[in-house]
Amino acid sequence: MSEAASSNGPDRDLRVALVQGDTRWHDPAGNRAYYGGLIAPLAGRSDLVVLPETFTSGFSNEALASAEDMQGPTVVWIREQARALDAAVCGSVQLRVEGAQAEAEGIAPGVYNRLLFATPEGGLVHYDKRHLFRMAKEHERYAAGGRRVFVDWRGWRIFLQVCYDLRFPVYLRNRFDATRPGAFDYDLALFVANWPAARAYAWTTLLRARAIENLACVVGVNRVGTDGNGIAYRGDSAALDPLGQPLVEGDAGERVLEAVLSAEQLRGHRERFPAQLDADDFVLRD
Repeated sequence: MSEAASSNGPDRDLRVALVQGDTRWHDPAGNRAYYGGLIAPLAGRSDLVVLPETFTSGFSNEALASAEDMQGPTVVWIREQARALDAAVCGSVQLRVEGAQAEAEGIAPGVYNRLLFATPEGGLVHYDKRHLFRMAKEHERYAAGGRRVFVDWRGWRIFLQVCYDLRFPVYLRNRFDATRPGAFDYDLALFVANWPAARAYAWTTLLRARAIENLACVVGVNRVGTDGNGIAYRGDSAALDPLGQPLVEGDAGERVLEAVLSAEQLRGHRERFPAQLDADDFVLRD
């Protein structure tokens, strides 16, 4: 992975592809084939390819019983896709972490809603969803993550998040410390989601708020279609600049959206509008 970004932000643009798909219900092999077909044309023209939350099954508590592990076919698949596309590929999957794997990671055994971030040279970073959606009883079936995860990729510092995390601004605060390399925690906040159509206004509003308040770009990728529980999703995926303005937006249909995040714009905005210098100091306990 690349060296950390400079104090005011990255020094090169980032090409991002937002894959707004209609995830098949409880069909991991079918979804790998489906999403593989959608992203194959992106080879050589994207730096980062983003799939939705739980892209192999849909958002289902019942998927727990068939959860794969870190040696399973989906981890193999996402690494293969990153290598084939010469891009980072990410998306979340229900993954079981037990025994020696849980001990090695220093976490409690359980099934996690795990965001995988694979890179072409074979690297794999993961983030476990911190805020579990209690209205669907996700917190009763899945284990919660306990740490914030940042990835340095092609000059950009990327903050990995999943769906319901979007509602918690303290956890998402982009802290600034001029005495350390990077200064800002991140340049891009990345959200993968299965966010229902009934709450679409909250999704689009909060994505914009997170960009504006954190002086950072934001990418949010949501699925479309209707899942096996009869819940409808309308996409509304978006790539936003640090002013909260859309670079690209999805509608309610299957789409692969492409956007270029401007390093120059991000650095310039932070220089012209250094709101981080007036932010309240605090310590976040993971």
